[in-house]
Amino acid sequence: MKFAFAVAIVAAMLLVPALGHAADEAKAFPVDVWEPPFNQQRQHIRKQYMPLAHASKQWQLCASIPHLKDDYWLAVNSALIQEARRLGVRLNLFEAGGYEHLDTQKRQIAECMSKGADGLIVGAISADGLNDLIDSYAGRGIPIVDLINGVSSKAIAARAAADFYDMGFAAGQALKKLAGADGRPARIAWFPGPRGAGWVAAGDAGFRAAVKGAKIVIVETSFGDTGLAEQTKLVTAALDQHKDLDYIVGTAVTAEAAVPVLRARRLSAKTKVLSYYFGAGVYRGIQRGTIVAAPTDQPAIQAKLSVDLMVRVLEKKHYLRHVSATVILVDSGSLPKFDLSSSLEPPGFRPIFSTTE
Repeated sequence: MKFAFAVAIVAAMLLVPALGHAADEAKAFPVDVWEPPFNQQRQHIRKQYMPLAHASKQWQLCASIPHLKDDYWLAVNSALIQEARRLGVRLNLFEAGGYEHLDTQKRQIAECMSKGADGLIVGAISADGLNDLIDSYAGRGIPIVDLINGVSSKAIAARAAADFYDMGFAAGQALKKLAGADGRPARIAWFPGPRGAGWVAAGDAGFRAAVKGAKIVIVETSFGDTGLAEQTKLVTAALDQHKDLDYIVGTAVTAEAAVPVLRARRLSAKTKVLSYYFGAGVYRGIQRGTIVAAPTDQPAIQAKLSVDLMVRVLEKKHYLRHVSATVILVDSGSLPKFDLSSSLEPPGFRPIFSTTE
């Protein structure tokens, strides 16, 4: 599994330049397909994906995501709207304001769906917290596509999501190559994200699996919302408690928060920063040498896949039940050939909540 995953990362890097624009041009591009769908062993194979040229009618879709606090979900917002417009369907998007607002996400979904939507795309705040809604809509024949974060309900029609185990694993593998070079165990503070989210549990498991047996000691694990203020508070608390950290590893927002905190404490040369997913702040950090590396699941591609899958489901066309863009490790060496449009919103993008805007 580990060897195959490493090979997949290298292969994906070679394929990146064509990937970001492939869906826009309705050309085939490489994806990972889970066979069988949703399997817990993370068994997936590389295939070519051909997006639809256009929908057969103007379907009405709802999309719900956790928040728009960081570039990751801004990339998702941009790509959802872009792909809906390309396919000729109507899409209304809602964001709940953060991972602590499960009730808000449930209310927003109910309000959107009550207006006669044909399908729901959901980036879930909680792996289990939306199951009652999902089961209810599926029971009425309304399809749900699970986007990125993962839900435990068996009633979904399809899933567009990489396994965040692979994201955590890729970050852990990168850390293993860096840590322990001086012969002593590297001391790590680890910030997986908000407790209870499916992607966080998976990322945590993957990271720990990757560093097991290495000269790495996780001295602090802090869970919290992926807002900049919360992550800054968590990073500050960890540095107050542990004076000799070698690495801070966590979410993209953790990495962004850590850079100025370390600079203010004159610790940038001693304590290095890694992220286990990608964003604009992480991109700038890798450019400037303040962040070492980050894997990306190419969230813009995941979002476009979710819209294409939904249209296929509604039009009763063949579709893959669980598919994702490939996971790619981005560092200073791979950055020049990395297609930013697969993972970041366009420059100057502001949130768009409907295809009619």
